[in-house]
Amino acid sequence: MTSEPDRFLGLEDSESEYKQSGFAVLPIPYDATASFLAGTRHGPRAIITASQQVETYDEELGGEFISIGIATLDPITPHADGPEAMHHGIYEAAGKIVADDKFLLALGGEHSITSGLVRAVKSKYHDLSVLQIDAHADLRESYQGSKYSHASVMRRIHDMGVPFVGVGIRSYSSEEASFMESAGIRPVTASDCRSSGDWIDGTIDRLTEHVYVTLDIDAFDPAFAPGTGTPEPGGLDWHQVTALLRAVAERKNIVAADIVEVIPVPGQVITEFLAARLAYKIISYTQTHP
Repeated sequence: MTSEPDRFLGLEDSESEYKQSGFAVLPIPYDATASFLAGTRHGPRAIITASQQVETYDEELGGEFISIGIATLDPITPHADGPEAMHHGIYEAAGKIVADDKFLLALGGEHSITSGLVRAVKSKYHDLSVLQIDAHADLRESYQGSKYSHASVMRRIHDMGVPFVGVGIRSYSSEEASFMESAGIRPVTASDCRSSGDWIDGTIDRLTEHVYVTLDIDAFDPAFAPGTGTPEPGGLDWHQVTALLRAVAERKNIVAADIVEVIPVPGQVITEFLAARLAYKIISYTQTHP
């Protein structure tokens, strides 16, 4: 009996050797600032396992997109000194991948990991913007005593001077609402995605040429992705998210991405399989860039 190689998509050595690969999948099993349900530390492992059942032929695009090479790296070890130290550790690890001219695709883990990743990618792409697909604004100055909480990740990105557009947003505090008003931040809410016919064009128009995509799995309605720590009703569906990603890839240059906040649910694999297919969609769409 044979089994798939234990790496993203179950790729063979010839398809996943780091030096020859254009993409690098970086697992970050970290959830130290989780404020409701813990367990996102198990997300990367679950996504990689699920990915081994994903077909490498993309029916939408009519082809395979693995010949560029997709390496799966060793997980980043969680830092015992706290969230700020973890931020710096992620920045250093991601910086090496960016310096090697790989497309960085990180698998979380909680959403706090994104600030270190964006900081590393910004060192190469100075005009970087972030497409945040998420249920929550994540714009608190700090949360539960940490400025590097998952609930503060987009505030830290704002502090870096990196512009961003939040899509699917449908939950935030009065503090965040006040900050968004004062800072001129206009999220594309989940309601906008249902009621506006031009929400995708409007989103893309606000992005720079080089785009980092951070995708919190709770952007999806819990009916499609129940395995997450802070589920919010009224979310996006598969077709809305993939249509947005494809359009951004066609009109901008997606240079790095992450998928975060997956918590495996015992007895079912819906969320991690969705995340695995979504990761391969990102890999595929970015190769169709004009």
